[in-house]
Amino acid sequence: MRYISTRGAAPDLSFEQVLLAGLARDGGLYVPETWPKFSKSDIRAMRGLSYSEVALEVMRPYVAGAISDADFKAMIDAAYASFGHPAVVPLKQLDHGMFLAELFHGPTLAFKDCALQLVGRLFDHVLAKRGEKVTIVGATSGDTGSAAIEACRDREAIEVFILHPKGRVSDVQRKQMTSVMAPNIHNIALEGTFDDCQDMVKALFADEALRDRYNLSAVNSINWARIMAQIVYYFTTALTLGAPDRKIAFAVPTGNFGNVFAAYCAYQMGLPIERFIIGSNANDILTRYMDTGRMEMNDVTATLSPSMDIQISSNFERLLFDSYKRDGAKVAKAMDTFRAKRSVDFGKSRWTFIRKMFDGYRLGDNGTKEVISAIHKMTGELIDPHSAVGIEAAGRARLSGELDPDTALIAMATAHPAKFPKAVEEATGIYPNLPPRLADLMDRPEKCDLLPNDIGAVKAYLATRLAQRKAA
Repeated sequence: MRYISTRGAAPDLSFEQVLLAGLARDGGLYVPETWPKFSKSDIRAMRGLSYSEVALEVMRPYVAGAISDADFKAMIDAAYASFGHPAVVPLKQLDHGMFLAELFHGPTLAFKDCALQLVGRLFDHVLAKRGEKVTIVGATSGDTGSAAIEACRDREAIEVFILHPKGRVSDVQRKQMTSVMAPNIHNIALEGTFDDCQDMVKALFADEALRDRYNLSAVNSINWARIMAQIVYYFTTALTLGAPDRKIAFAVPTGNFGNVFAAYCAYQMGLPIERFIIGSNANDILTRYMDTGRMEMNDVTATLSPSMDIQISSNFERLLFDSYKRDGAKVAKAMDTFRAKRSVDFGKSRWTFIRKMFDGYRLGDNGTKEVISAIHKMTGELIDPHSAVGIEAAGRARLSGELDPDTALIAMATAHPAKFPKAVEEATGIYPNLPPRLADLMDRPEKCDLLPNDIGAVKAYLATRLAQRKAA
C-alpha cells in the first residue's frame, strides 16, 4: 500500500513513512493511493469475530508490506486489552432503530483511545525497527492530548509536545494531560483557540529544517494511522446490527472531521452506509457548508462541547480530495484561497458529491443540556455534551424523512460523561463520577507551561526542552 498527499506535490510514501511523517511536506494530508475493497461476503465472514479480530481484517491492507500479520496482531491485542469493556465499543439501544456506540471505554475515557492505544504501539514497532527517535507535536481540543500522552508516556524513543488552548478544555481534560509526570511528556497551554494550536503544529511541520532536525511526527488525526484505526468500530458496530444485509447510518459529533471521515473510509471499503450525519455545536462551519455550499470561517465560540470548538476542520481536505477526483493541485489552490480569504466556494459539483452522502445539523448549549436531560429521563443513561450533539443530529435526520425507516441509526458517544461533569450536572442534577482508577485525578499535581501564540516562542521552547532531555 502506498500513500499520496491531498495536495499532489509531496512524494508517495509507504505506511511506515506515513506514520512517522504525519503531515505531508506540501502541507497536505496522506490518504491511500487506492481504497481496499471488501465484498458483502467478505464482510459477512467477519460476523462473530471479536473487536481485535475485525481490526486485523480491516486494517491489514493498509499495513501490507510493512508489518507482518503476527506483529500486527500482537499490537492490536495489546492495544485493546486495556479497554474497560469486553466488546471494546459496546452498543446500547436508545429507541426503536436508534443505537449508541460507546467509544469511551479506553484509558482516558474518549474515542481517541480507540486509535491512539494502537498508534503508540505502531510507533514503538517502527522506531525500534529503524533505530530512530521522533518528536511528536500535537494540538488538542481536549481529548487527543490525553490519549496521546497515555499511549506514548515513558517511551525512550518518543518525546511528546501537546498544545492545548488555555482555558478552553474541561478541567478533567486538562488534568488528564498535565498530571502525567513522565519525563518525555511536555504540555503547552497556548494563548488562543484550538485552531491556533493546530495552525502552530502545521507551522512547525512547514519549517523543514526544524522538522528534520527533531524528526517531527504527529498524533493528531492528520496522521493517517489515526484514521485507519478508527475505521474499525464502524465495521464492528454495523456488523452487530446486521450489516451488510441491513441499512446502517452513522451520526457523529464532529470537530476536526477525522471521526466521520473514518466512517467514509469504511464506506469506500465496501461497508454499506446510507448516510453520514454530522453534528455541530455553535462552531458550525461544516453544517453551514452542507446548507449553503460555501465554506466560511467565523471566530471560534467557546461551548459546552469544547472538543468541537473548531473552525478549520483539517480532515475535510481528505474528503475534498475525493470530491475533486483526486486532483491535488486543485485542492491546494482551493485550500490556499480558504486560508487567505477565510471563505471559499469549492463549486457545485463538489458540493453535490458531498451532499449525496452527508447531512449536517447544529445544536447550541441550551439544546445540548436539553438532550442530556431527555436521554437521562428516557433511558437512565448519562451522556456527555458531544454525544448529545450527535444524538440530536441523528434524531433530526430521522425526522427529515430522508432515511429509510428500517435503517439502523448509530450515534457515536465520543466521551465519558465524567469528562464534562459540570454540564451533565446542570442538565440532570447528577454529578457523574470518574472511574475508581481516576478518582484522585483532580488532586494530582500538574506540569504545564503557558506560551503565547507565537511561533518563535514555541520553537524556542522545543529547542530548550529537547536539549535538556538530551543532556539528562
